[in-house]
Amino acid sequence: MIIGITGGTGCGKTTLLRLIAAQGGLVLDCDRIYHRLLKEDPALLSAIGERFPGVVEQGQLQRKRLGALVFAHRDALEDLNRITHSAVHREVLRLLQPRPSLAAIDAIGLFESGIDQLCDVTVAVTAPLEDRVKRLMARDGISEEYARSRIAAQHPESWYRQRCGYVLENDGDELQFSGKCLAFFQQIGIMK
Repeated sequence: MIIGITGGTGCGKTTLLRLIAAQGGLVLDCDRIYHRLLKEDPALLSAIGERFPGVVEQGQLQRKRLGALVFAHRDALEDLNRITHSAVHREVLRLLQPRPSLAAIDAIGLFESGIDQLCDVTVAVTAPLEDRVKRLMARDGISEEYARSRIAAQHPESWYRQRCGYVLENDGDELQFSGKCLAFFQQIGIMK
């Protein structure tokens, strides 16, 4: 079974992924795949640099500079996604060969990239806005303003809820959310 996991940044998808890995599942984090490809795929880095002049210096992506551009302008974010989605999709396909018995694909752009078509089940992880802001600030060492701009640049929670077959709401502590994840595993038949 391939589980597609999506939702806004700071919702707590990592907890769900960790539990899937504990069940012996292959976990593919599309954000990590993207960052690895930035180092290993010069064509991807070049395409980003061509579209966003000044964000690539000495062969390195200046992430905060790119983030300031794309999170402030919806069309710029769409352009970045067009550039990156096809490269990440190809790599996910490669990593799923041979097809594992259990895998999870964590992709904020699960539907936009077409990766949802590879999945047997899709699940949205959601969380209250203020919890997300605090998590992002702590995890990424960013200001509250920047955390809020990143969240605002993404789809609203309702967008994920409408598209996914399941929703896991992370509105408690990590132990409570882990319990919800384990109940979800039972519901979809990957754990008894």
